[in-house]
Amino acid sequence: MSDLIQLEKRGHIAVLTINNPPANTWTKDSLIALTNIVKELNEDRDIFALVMTGQGEKFYSAGADLKTFADGDKARANEMGQLFGEAFSTLQRFRGVSIAAVNGYAMGGGLECAMACDIRIAEEHAQMALPEAGVGLLPCAGGTQNLPWLVGEGWAKRMILCGERVKADTALRIGLVEEVVPSGQGLDKALELAEMACQQSPSSTARCKTLVMSARDGRSHDDGWRMERELFVELFSTEDQKEGVNAFLEKRKPEWKNR
Repeated sequence: MSDLIQLEKRGHIAVLTINNPPANTWTKDSLIALTNIVKELNEDRDIFALVMTGQGEKFYSAGADLKTFADGDKARANEMGQLFGEAFSTLQRFRGVSIAAVNGYAMGGGLECAMACDIRIAEEHAQMALPEAGVGLLPCAGGTQNLPWLVGEGWAKRMILCGERVKADTALRIGLVEEVVPSGQGLDKALELAEMACQQSPSSTARCKTLVMSARDGRSHDDGWRMERELFVELFSTEDQKEGVNAFLEKRKPEWKNR
């Protein structure tokens, strides 16, 4: 497993740190590592939540290393585009709760990584942008799809088409992040939320996440409500459903099995 993505398990929480100083740029190896790690975490029934952050105090991730694309090689561009897409779509499909602790600059593929998480906590000095068009490229790992969903078409166009960089307070105001905390406290807040998520039934959380994400598909309310009822009934085939209800009735904390 690559040292470019450091993995630490804290109880039911996995902490992933992008570790490629000085700017925590993404490489072929780190993207493959992220994909593999998240797939392994999906198979680890003891992991309920994931926190993603960057090494150091200045960068969450500056995105791709532009030297990779300097020679205009189409084959390399295709390979990297596929790797970016697979890594961040795998992260977005993580069955548990994923939280980005944005501890500094999140640019290009760095912001796309954060947007692939369920929740984003930004430190007050963080800045975010999708500057690809300014260097003759475009966001190819979910940026043009996830950003409008989070902030609306207008702000997405300002950031993508005009190259506007937003600071943490603006990111909070437009809905790009859910909370801004003082510098150095992003990971602690993300872990606090992850601990809260771990108090929920992981079986329920996974299905709730599926339902929330399905709203992006443009399905009708009737279809969404039908899915809710189906997944509600499906929970009655899990151990967690019985444990949760009986723990409440017995006035004790539930012991989730994630099955």
